[in-house]
Amino acid sequence: MPKYRKKLIEVDLPLKDINAHSAREKNAPGRAGHPSTLHLYWARRPLASCRAVIFASMVDDPSSCPDEFPTIEDQVIERKRLHGIISRLVEWKNTNDPDLLAKARLEIARSIARQLGNGDFPSVDGAPPPPRLNNLIIQYLAEHAPTIYDPFCGGGSIPLETQRLGMKAVGSDLNPVAVLITKALIEIPPKFANKPPINPDADPMGMTVGKGRKAQKLPWRGAAGLADDIRYYGKWMRDEAFKRIGHLYPTIKDENGIDRTVIAWLWCRTIPCSNPACGIDMPMMKTFQLSKKPNNRHWTKPVIDRETNTISFKVQNHPTDVPTETTVNRYGATCIACNTSAKLNYVRQQAREGKIGEQMTAIVAEGDRKRLFMSPTDEHVQTALSAEPKWRPTATLPEKALGFRVQNYGFTQWHQLFTERQLLTLTTFSDLISEVRSQIVQHSDGDNEYANAVCTYLTLAVGRVACHTSSFATWKGEAIGQVFGRQAISMIWDFSEVNPFSDSTGNHLGQINWIAKAVEHTPAESNPGKVHQADASTTVHANDGPIIVTDPPYYDNIGYADLSDFFYVWIRPILRDTYPELFAGMLTPKAEEMIAAPRFENPRQHFEDGLNQTLKLIRQRCTDDYPSSIFYAYKQQEEERGGRTSTGWETMLNALITSGFQIVGTWPMRTELTVALKKNRNDLATSVVVVCRPRPKDAPIATRSQFLSKLKQELPDALDKLTSGTHIDPVDMPQAAIGPGMGIYSRYSQVIRNNGKPVPVRE
Repeated sequence: MPKYRKKLIEVDLPLKDINAHSAREKNAPGRAGHPSTLHLYWARRPLASCRAVIFASMVDDPSSCPDEFPTIEDQVIERKRLHGIISRLVEWKNTNDPDLLAKARLEIARSIARQLGNGDFPSVDGAPPPPRLNNLIIQYLAEHAPTIYDPFCGGGSIPLETQRLGMKAVGSDLNPVAVLITKALIEIPPKFANKPPINPDADPMGMTVGKGRKAQKLPWRGAAGLADDIRYYGKWMRDEAFKRIGHLYPTIKDENGIDRTVIAWLWCRTIPCSNPACGIDMPMMKTFQLSKKPNNRHWTKPVIDRETNTISFKVQNHPTDVPTETTVNRYGATCIACNTSAKLNYVRQQAREGKIGEQMTAIVAEGDRKRLFMSPTDEHVQTALSAEPKWRPTATLPEKALGFRVQNYGFTQWHQLFTERQLLTLTTFSDLISEVRSQIVQHSDGDNEYANAVCTYLTLAVGRVACHTSSFATWKGEAIGQVFGRQAISMIWDFSEVNPFSDSTGNHLGQINWIAKAVEHTPAESNPGKVHQADASTTVHANDGPIIVTDPPYYDNIGYADLSDFFYVWIRPILRDTYPELFAGMLTPKAEEMIAAPRFENPRQHFEDGLNQTLKLIRQRCTDDYPSSIFYAYKQQEEERGGRTSTGWETMLNALITSGFQIVGTWPMRTELTVALKKNRNDLATSVVVVCRPRPKDAPIATRSQFLSKLKQELPDALDKLTSGTHIDPVDMPQAAIGPGMGIYSRYSQVIRNNGKPVPVRE
């Protein structure tokens, strides 16, 4: 067996470049073609950090190749060259650069060849490999590269980047929504790579690349044909839906009598005033401001009519008399008619008793180069209230769940998160997918598999529409928000009802285009991937010695399953016959979910037991020849336990060590959104990539004094290398420095005191 070779991730990374591009990508998720635009999922890892970690886990560090790089100087030069490849790989604009990907794949293939002792690939000396060599590399990686397995694949970033680098990607997740998203990223596109679209409007001569004079006709490549069909049939759905329910989304005349397309209807919820002498329905408003743009400032003014004891709204465009205070906050509400305050308990009680109402406050329309803001009209109010959906999801919201507050206000059924018009719209789009499927089968000469594929993406579009088409979607200045501004469903008092047939944010055709762009950017011509639904603590779907690169859940930060039900209740009726194994249950699986959720009798113990079982199973199956990497994010604030600080760090390190892993590195990476940090919320702050290898089964036991002796002997040199020889910013040094110390601690099967008791990770 060839000797063990250290990989680049165990020695040094261009961390500054990785972090810069990871943060940039995470804070600008709406990039065309980004997988996050396929469908929402929570806490995705940035593609940049995933790509860097996978590449550095596969490529030999020059210090492990003394025959090729005999001197320290030679090793430094080679390491710098490899860092240059990583620094280019992590840039978003280079995501699908064919020449750069060919170089990266070549480096991986060369390291595998060294490991196996079966020859070497020729160096290209900075030039991109010719196409024929690139195809050979992909074939070589399919035959010889170890599988990279992510047992918590979530939104699919790690399997997708594994596939992009040419290797075998396998993922699994307990959550069927996560599995469906990952399937749409890594399984479906390679099946139909380089195939032309089948719709009647498709150009048989090929696809057009470029614009204007630079436009040229090329054969259909990658997933471009699939994306073209998604656009065609998605547009047919939009047009057909408009024929059926377009009358529920009327235009509005501007001050010149011109019909304008409505972008959104803005609403607020109401409850009866607590003052019996007033008795008016109180508008619950977080803000009266509609737009703060200097040349288009608008706000909506409440008009009190005591004769009818009602409040109406009139849109204003002058800056005087703009109400600055909200009428509802975390402590309660205030009546704008009589100025009576009501405590939060009263507000919740009225809502739970079904006394919560809805009132239109403004209409936003498409104007000439700007938004138009208009007062509500009786016609538009009555039209909105006239919708009569024939079906609605009947599933119940969880009684106890992370990130849910709406049950306190009487919202206990999923259908209650939507207006009647929104329910009718979503069911109309859902029903049309079966009709689209029949067309695709006909146009493709009976190809049911392809019809299922296209309908999978059209179903994801329904999920995207639902995220905007809900009474828990917000209005943000001049833009339509969505339900999940946070990783939670919080109570929303004033909401926007989007027009799915407009040309603005949240419209159905826009969701189709986002999905098509994401599909076009998938590495469809690489080796196909595979994803399974599985409980990671009991089942591993890669039994051929995989490398583990994964991103497990974080204690009690995100309730993935409960939040996913928002989409599941719409997806299941459409796709349960296509993927019966995924959508057998009425809701997503909950009992086995590995989070510290309040529904469990002992949430912390449930999480820790699941994590320990998962890591032990992974340790039994993973390869000894390559390091495995685990992303672990932690919160800004730490939790006190018995007067001493305890974090998720301790749990993760304990689980890794007791499962039989040796930690060989820790790399802090900027994989979280910075918005929450600026608002001082206790959200995930950063991720640390823990690099580990299986510890030999015959690893010795060390006494505490022996361990301290090794620390004194090895730690100074290791820390000196971190501070002078690597690319770590000072702010990241405390987390990175954990690696060398834990590396020494975890090389032993146990570290014990003189009395025989173990020395814990905390100490």
